[in-house]
Amino acid sequence: MAERILDVKNLKVDFHTYAGEVKAIRDVSFHLDKGETLAIVGESGSGKSVTTKAIIGLLANNAKVVGGEINFNGQDILKKSEKEMQSVRGKEISMIFQDPMTSLDPTMKIGQQIAEPLMKHKGMNKKDAWAKALDMLKAVGITNAEKRINDYPHQFSGGMRQRIVIAIALVCDPEILIADEPTTALDVTVQAQILDLMKEMQAKVKTSIIFITHDLGVVAGMADRVAVMYAGELLEYGTVDEVFYNPQHPYTWGLLNSMPTLASDKLESIPGTPPDLLDPPKGDPFAPRNPYAMKIDAEQKPPFFKVSDTHYAATWLLHPDAPKVTPPEEIVRRQEKYTELMAKKKD
Repeated sequence: MAERILDVKNLKVDFHTYAGEVKAIRDVSFHLDKGETLAIVGESGSGKSVTTKAIIGLLANNAKVVGGEINFNGQDILKKSEKEMQSVRGKEISMIFQDPMTSLDPTMKIGQQIAEPLMKHKGMNKKDAWAKALDMLKAVGITNAEKRINDYPHQFSGGMRQRIVIAIALVCDPEILIADEPTTALDVTVQAQILDLMKEMQAKVKTSIIFITHDLGVVAGMADRVAVMYAGELLEYGTVDEVFYNPQHPYTWGLLNSMPTLASDKLESIPGTPPDLLDPPKGDPFAPRNPYAMKIDAEQKPPFFKVSDTHYAATWLLHPDAPKVTPPEEIVRRQEKYTELMAKKKD
């Protein structure tokens, strides 16, 4: 039985704006086990970053958690004061942000930026902290680290800066690492290097990772489990094989259908736009964009239907009385491959 390190229950987050209350996160629940990687995927604006910023206590001033629990090692983070969270942030839970240049202080040497968490959270003296910072620079692949530890962020490339941000995030051996689209600003080659580095460092530090992305191709080689998010809600979650090869929600079909693959030269886009969360829909939030939507989708929110012990999807198409529909060709191909995979496992 895997050890559960994080348990998010019925999380709700609103943003106060001049136009009204934006229901950004609407009753989201998921968990994270020790040593695993959970990917949260979805289009921009689906609530991925807001969810994880609630976990680490970095929500904007106009945001308010209006319901739910975030249990980390048996304690509800939402009940901690800002002072208490400062001892958690960077030490027990760390975060890598999208743009490494805005994550680093341009006026500080990188060695100082890596050493600072060690002095604050571990009580190290400056000499020992700098020695550990040098070790971390070498661990994340910065060449000529003895010299470069005294350089400033602008003296590094984007990929090198992201390596430095990873070093800062992992230097205190956190139990959870939140990676918020850490490869978005990088080219494909550097992106692959950063992902390999994260997996390598995860194995060394034994940390659990929440990986936020809209790139399903990245998820395939990175995650153990996947949660699909849309309009502030989770619509499907399961193991990476289940979500990739046996997806059940039409939104997941749309995301996968928009991925380039060697088997198909066609790219399909999802028509329409996400709903206005000032006035969220009462049914399935994806219904207006869903070509398979039924009348009930606009009237009643679907519950999570069990596909397997580890796979659930919130779609009325899984109801016993729902009509049978044929998914897009690419999804059918994936499901056939999944059937083959399951047959091989049984053999």
